[in-house]
Amino acid sequence: MTSATEQSLRGLATKNTFVLTRQMKDYATVGMNLVWQRQMIFGAALVLAGFYYSVALALTTAVLIGLSEIYDFIVFRKILAWKGRDPRIARRLLYQLYVGTVLSASVIVFYAISIVVWQGPTTHFMSLFFLFAAALFAAMNNHHLLPVLMIRLAIYGATFVFIPVWDVVSTAAPIHSELWAQLFTSLFVLYFIIDCSRIYLNFYRTSFNQMEALRVEHRKTKAAFKAKSEFLSTMSHELRTPLTSIKGSVDLAFSGRLGELPEKAAQVMGIAQRNCARLITLIDDILDLQKFESGKMNFFFEKLAIGPLLDDAIEVNQPYSARLGVTLRLVPSDPALFVRGDHARLGQVLANMLSNAAKFSHKGDEVVVTANRHGAGVRISVADAGVGLSESNHEKVFDRFSQLDASDTRKIGGTGLGLNISKQIMEAHNGTIGYAKNDGPGTTFFVDLPNFLEAIAPIDSDIPIGTIAIAAE
Repeated sequence: MTSATEQSLRGLATKNTFVLTRQMKDYATVGMNLVWQRQMIFGAALVLAGFYYSVALALTTAVLIGLSEIYDFIVFRKILAWKGRDPRIARRLLYQLYVGTVLSASVIVFYAISIVVWQGPTTHFMSLFFLFAAALFAAMNNHHLLPVLMIRLAIYGATFVFIPVWDVVSTAAPIHSELWAQLFTSLFVLYFIIDCSRIYLNFYRTSFNQMEALRVEHRKTKAAFKAKSEFLSTMSHELRTPLTSIKGSVDLAFSGRLGELPEKAAQVMGIAQRNCARLITLIDDILDLQKFESGKMNFFFEKLAIGPLLDDAIEVNQPYSARLGVTLRLVPSDPALFVRGDHARLGQVLANMLSNAAKFSHKGDEVVVTANRHGAGVRISVADAGVGLSESNHEKVFDRFSQLDASDTRKIGGTGLGLNISKQIMEAHNGTIGYAKNDGPGTTFFVDLPNFLEAIAPIDSDIPIGTIAIAAE
């Protein structure tokens, strides 16, 4: 036998074991979920048997049912706890299910035939009805494993036919007797049960195959997503180093330290400088996105005063706003406002808000930054008087690669990742980010953070400072 054939057979065996394992677990799950429903049915049958026929019969049947249920419970627990890797264990558990099926079906048959013997030759409505109910219950709930269903239906079906046949033979009943009518009715009902079993079996197999197809597609999607993430991360890292070197050289040349540049050369170098900065920003955003997706984004949480945090953000983003002719104005805030957060990451969120406000403002406009108590937390707001933003686009605004102006003729550059990353940063801080359209022109973006007293109590206790990795969704 060739190695390829051996590998093919091993793969087939593994697949068959997986399918069998899934079916057995489905069967065991249903069996565990319906345990009390079965007890109610058994209880009603035992009460009727004890009241109308024999207390001894009811008690004997109750003991047999108890033993059968305990056996099934043990087997079901084994199956649900099993990891499903060894085909030998799968076969052993399957044989145990066969034994449990024979035991539980035999108890029901014992109950039905015992009542038949007690009644003598007659139309055995009670016995046949409980056999019918048991068979229909099996058709509805035992279709996960075809051999188990066949064993149970074979036992019930044989008993279903045996009872009327025994009455006809033992009494030599003529063809016009109701005993013959009972036999023919039993055969019809038996066909009905078999047909119901077929329908439920086909329904389960169709659903099972569809779920397996979804699982396969899910695994493929996860593998493709992982490959994509690894590729983007590797590509971004590989691009960032040479691009940083290129930008450094361009900045040095554009600064004039290497000599005076002709006017046209300076214009070209200026364009190169701006585009290098845009590329580095894009790469940094992609790297941040990959860190979130892989659960490797680290946060260094500490007690932060809102005032200095906003001062730093204004100072860092003022030059960019000034180039656009926009002024950033900070409204003094309460010096007692504190939050628990990562200074660098919150600065990143504020930079996104401030740069967007500046980009979508008109030359000569003013962007106002405020911080106030908001409920039990702190709200930082960035209000502009620019083009404005519809509140109906809220989900789109914070989606990945979404642009506030997505037209082909848009004048404002950007990666479309900043606000999505900001949203994930705020979620890691147990905060939120949003926006509202101003009554007049422009939009106000805001972030809500828990007050330091709410995040860490009490305020005069040791401040927990440390690095936390935020897991991907």
